[in-house]
Amino acid sequence: MECLRRVNPFRACAGLRFLGYLMLALVAAIVAASYYAVVVYAWGPILLHGGGRGSVAAAATILVAFHLLLAMMLWCYLMVVFTDPGSVPENWRRAAEEDGMDVNNSTAISNYFATDNVNRPLSVSEEQGHTPRYCSRCQNGKPPRCHHCSVCDRCVLKMDHHCVGARNYKYFLLFLVYTFSETLLDISVLLPSFITYFQDESRRSNSASDIAILFIAFVLNLVFALSLLCFLGINMPLVLSNTTSIEVYARKNSRSWKYDLGRRKNLEQVFGTKKLLWFLPMYCTEDLHNITAIQGIEFPTRSDAVL
Repeated sequence: MECLRRVNPFRACAGLRFLGYLMLALVAAIVAASYYAVVVYAWGPILLHGGGRGSVAAAATILVAFHLLLAMMLWCYLMVVFTDPGSVPENWRRAAEEDGMDVNNSTAISNYFATDNVNRPLSVSEEQGHTPRYCSRCQNGKPPRCHHCSVCDRCVLKMDHHCVGARNYKYFLLFLVYTFSETLLDISVLLPSFITYFQDESRRSNSASDIAILFIAFVLNLVFALSLLCFLGINMPLVLSNTTSIEVYARKNSRSWKYDLGRRKNLEQVFGTKKLLWFLPMYCTEDLHNITAIQGIEFPTRSDAVL
């Protein structure tokens, strides 16, 4: 039993990097197939060669919406990838600890945290910041809501999952929203072509490769849309309650969640106070300076929270 306790299953997460590359290649293939099916095969020819004033207007609208959603999806994805989710400052310690801790107490706490407790389950009191937390791998303090990522091998501020933390969580959510919207659009605009192919014999003279790409793009978009719908169904309630996926267990075991400030303030903690920027992967300068949750070090809490 002691050997089993020492086994760290999260060390196997390093293999997720290779899986991530495969998923990236799969998504790129789906985007390419969808682009060919929607733009080249289905609606591009209508816009170029005509087919009635209403058809041309519909084709133009669809193609503009398709490219706009695709651009937003790629923009959000690049922001997720190239924005640091949040790193803990070197030799970090909470201000309250610095004010109320002498040298002897500091040494005692350092010795206490010397054991490898990076991946042990957190108690509710620890998760809500009532006791000092220390990462033995990073050899550094851990701010509230910070966790050690076994894939990145570093602590991430307000970690939700691998590569997603306080400073790019908004971009990740927007990426899900725009990807879901793009897949819904693809399904909607490809369905008429899919039905027409089986009803109109003249369309069957097209090459088999065109029909295969149309079928693959339609089916893959349908599967992705259902998967993303489930993903959004899980993440949006967490956003509204100001909870990360790692904190779900701690929230269930507390009478009132310390970080739940109400839906409006919870949304502002992630998306900012400027509602015009909620659907863009950016923050205004004012929010970056004033909203501590975006910085990932300190978080406003409820005064009436009960453990």
